[in-house]
Amino acid sequence: MGRNTIEVIINKKVYRLSGTESEEYMQMLARHIDHKMAELSASAGYDKMTSEYQNLLLALNLADDYYKCKEEVDSMDKEAAGRERQFYEMKHEMIDTKIQCETLEKLVSEYKNQITELQKEIIRLEQRNANE
Repeated sequence: MGRNTIEVIINKKVYRLSGTESEEYMQMLARHIDHKMAELSASAGYDKMTSEYQNLLLALNLADDYYKCKEEVDSMDKEAAGRERQFYEMKHEMIDTKIQCETLEKLVSEYKNQITELQKEIIRLEQRNANE
């Protein structure tokens, strides 16, 4: 992938960025930084801070955003793993239940055959008693 060079506006200043990411992605990043800087500049005392301290505050806010998102992703990963485990257990329960059903169906079939044979035997015995 080639390098993209674009102009972005951050904190009312134009900057030239170059990178291998798409222009849309770099614009999105610039808008995010611009939005964060606007949020911070609206807070009391921000304009009295040195630019070094303002940059540090911006970096801390971005790091905070990153780690909150990371925690959320980790939490979702744990939740997904739990659901995957539940799915696995339910699938095995279903297989066990299916095996039990098949076993019971065989038993029912065997019992039906036994009943049929016993009914035939009853009929034979009744005929023999009637002939005697």
